[in-house]
Amino acid sequence: MLVTRWQAPRLPEKAQIYMMFEAEGLEPVEEILSAGQSVPDHRHPFDEVRMVASGQMLLDIAGNQMLLRAGDKVVIPANTRHSKRAEGTEDCVCICANQIY
Repeated sequence: MLVTRWQAPRLPEKAQIYMMFEAEGLEPVEEILSAGQSVPDHRHPFDEVRMVASGQMLLDIAGNQMLLRAGDKVVIPANTRHSKRAEGTEDCVCICANQIY
């Protein structure tokens, strides 16, 4: 798993995140988790790339928990068990893509 924390003082807008993903050759889609909504453990046969556009997401990746905030990006390797939950009182909006080699 690779986590990149957003370091710039100004957070990226959704359109900018889409452009960043497309520049990497990815096909981005938007995913919204309502406040408190969770997705149980699951796996994919491909790498999952996601960047939080707004809100917060608690990820559990193979037993390691981390909180992602707006601007943070994670790459979850193929076949890695993971779950997620929107943290806090606001919805969590993510831009996601599947990376297939």
